[in-house]
Amino acid sequence: MEATGTEIDVDALLRLRYAVSSSRTGRKPPRSVAPGAVLHRQRGRGLEIYDIRSWSDGDDIRHLDRNVTARTGAPHVRTFRDERERSAMLVVDFRDSMMFGTRRAFRSVVAAEAIAAMAWRVIEQGGRIAILAATPLGARFIGRARGVAATTSLIGELALTHRAIAAQPKRPDPPLAEILIEAEGRAKDAAIFVATALDAPGDNFDGAAERLARKCDLRVALVVDRFETAPPAGVYPFQTDEGDAGVLRVARDGKEARDSRPTRLRRLGVNFMQIDSGMSGENLASALEQLDG
Repeated sequence: MEATGTEIDVDALLRLRYAVSSSRTGRKPPRSVAPGAVLHRQRGRGLEIYDIRSWSDGDDIRHLDRNVTARTGAPHVRTFRDERERSAMLVVDFRDSMMFGTRRAFRSVVAAEAIAAMAWRVIEQGGRIAILAATPLGARFIGRARGVAATTSLIGELALTHRAIAAQPKRPDPPLAEILIEAEGRAKDAAIFVATALDAPGDNFDGAAERLARKCDLRVALVVDRFETAPPAGVYPFQTDEGDAGVLRVARDGKEARDSRPTRLRRLGVNFMQIDSGMSGENLASALEQLDG
């Protein structure tokens, strides 16, 4: 049966693996990825930033972090470790506000495609992933995977989760900040990739996002439907989940609505990319190379 855009097409998510593997800019998997598989003694300070801390006597001046030092007024240094294996915590927004779309697919479906494309990028590089879904009832941990077979199974669970949520009565969105905090606890030192439209971020969102942007590699695929930023002129009756009804009038002034979400993410220092909900899955997978660069 052909997907309508309101449901996740598992086969389409599995095909994204080939779109990712055929990328000319994809990184090759390392010779040795498993912890403990390094066959020679490691020398030097490593290449991966592990932490930023206050200056202590005996620290190497070459490790001084100028940005943090300038911002805080006190000297801070970076500490490093050897990069052994790539791991990523993938967070997909399946809250009820994401079950909306006027283009090719619901924003939730596009978010799932972004998560699947990023999952295949990590797996093709010999890494491991975990997937966490933001649902109307809070965070739902879907599972961890390493390798093609385990990732295929995880993608199937992702589709089942989306279908179950779509069949339930509508509920107010829980704050996205709570989901980020849950992801932080499970991710440990893994990079965190979030696919969301940033609805109902919550009072603690700025603090959580800014902390994660400093602590780990936080990246956001910001899913946007064109109706949000450039709705066609007309009169649109509406009814909210709370039962409030009314009419939205859009004038023919040719101007796009101001979107404050990109400005907010930039201010917080979050690496992000705006994803149009009308974009095909294959084009989305290609575009995400820039976010994963």
